[in-house]
Amino acid sequence: MSTKKINPVQNFFVCLFLFVIIFVSIGPFLWVLSSSFKTNREILNFSFGFSGLSFKNYFNAFRLAPIARYFVNSVLITGLAIVFNLVIMSMAAYVIARFSFRGKEIVRMVFAMGLLIPGAALLLPLYTTIKAIGLYNTAGGLILVYTAFGIPTTVFIMSSYFLTIPQALEESAYIDGSGFINTFVKIILPVAKPAFATAGIMQFLLCWNEFQFALTLTTGHEARTLPVALYYFKSAFASDYGAMFAAIVLVSLPSIIVYILLQKQVVSGLAAGSVKE
Repeated sequence: MSTKKINPVQNFFVCLFLFVIIFVSIGPFLWVLSSSFKTNREILNFSFGFSGLSFKNYFNAFRLAPIARYFVNSVLITGLAIVFNLVIMSMAAYVIARFSFRGKEIVRMVFAMGLLIPGAALLLPLYTTIKAIGLYNTAGGLILVYTAFGIPTTVFIMSSYFLTIPQALEESAYIDGSGFINTFVKIILPVAKPAFATAGIMQFLLCWNEFQFALTLTTGHEARTLPVALYYFKSAFASDYGAMFAAIVLVSLPSIIVYILLQKQVVSGLAAGSVKE
């Protein structure tokens, strides 16, 4: 059996391209991370140098801005929005993927259109609605908004994955006397773990990094999230660049950690089969 020889020139350009992609992806974060350990003078005069580890900026970040309170708010709001979004929309996606009913294509189109509507276009209507129903400046208001904004993406991911699951799994369960809900909970959901991981990461990134609605729909410290804390921190203490970079690192790390922990599930969702032995 003949083997294809690797072209050294082609291999060089492939490696160069991958290096550029990696550098563009992690370069800015590494620069912010190194700057979080520097003084203002070092940041301004030696942007790409590194003089050593000093955690003073991190202590200053917690002292100058309500990061701890906003961090707790972000964890609570993001966690509940993910749970509500996945629980509710996984059932909707399953029905869309498995059943035929009148108006099904219209429902699909409505969900697809949701991906095309910019959030800024809904800012004023949502502000008016949230204030009218008494959820302004509450964690519940942000949870409701974030849950709704993740609907199109979650439905698209979950329904696409449900279509890859052989119907023989459900038919076997029905033959054994399992009902619809029992089949969905005990047969379909365990198989769809990769889809849940993918949709969950997308929802997490949407909620954790969202700034526009968190700023508009809240006041004070009771329900505001970390991105708003960075805005407050920047506007109030713009001269302390080291502490600002430290705050950025604190906001970014959870997203990186969550993806690292769930990347195996996300990758397996793209290639793994759904029939288990």
